[in-house]
Amino acid sequence: MQKAIFSRIDLNNANNDLAQEYLSCIRDLLHLHDVQDLKTFTQHMNTSRFQHSLNVSYYTFLIARRFHLDSCSAARAGLLHDLYHYDWRNLDKEERPIEGRHCAVHPQIALENARKATSVNTIIEDAIVHHMWPMTLHCPKTKEGWVLQAVDKYCAISEILLQGGRRVRYSRLAISLAALLSFSIR
Repeated sequence: MQKAIFSRIDLNNANNDLAQEYLSCIRDLLHLHDVQDLKTFTQHMNTSRFQHSLNVSYYTFLIARRFHLDSCSAARAGLLHDLYHYDWRNLDKEERPIEGRHCAVHPQIALENARKATSVNTIIEDAIVHHMWPMTLHCPKTKEGWVLQAVDKYCAISEILLQGGRRVRYSRLAISLAALLSFSIR
């Protein structure tokens, strides 16, 4: 783990107070086998599910911190929101743990896995279960949940545009769109 996409902050920098504050919220989760295993799954193009979750976690933390919300719960929810261990692109029914549309069932699976891995509070539960809104009918009930669902979409778009830019030899349009969409919160 070095940094979130588009971030200038090296999360391994022991001299950076912001990085250390963020890591103090999620450090125990980073060492869990279930979380490390996310590195073996692709999320958006060539972005691993771990990197995507780290991106969501970090930016959710920053926004929650800025608005004086529960930034640690927000960061933890971001890291755990996609804690499922199957390839969502695989249509083979035998490999899918639950019947139904992926966007509707994976938040429930992620919450079950999060509960097995660590203690979760109501903010974390709400943010994980409702992060696919509006693809699902139930919207978040907490402010942190609203932040996480928005950041999740931002990160997904950013990851796709960044990878898409590489596919077309750093197309100026793709890079310009990625830069336009990226907001600079440190």
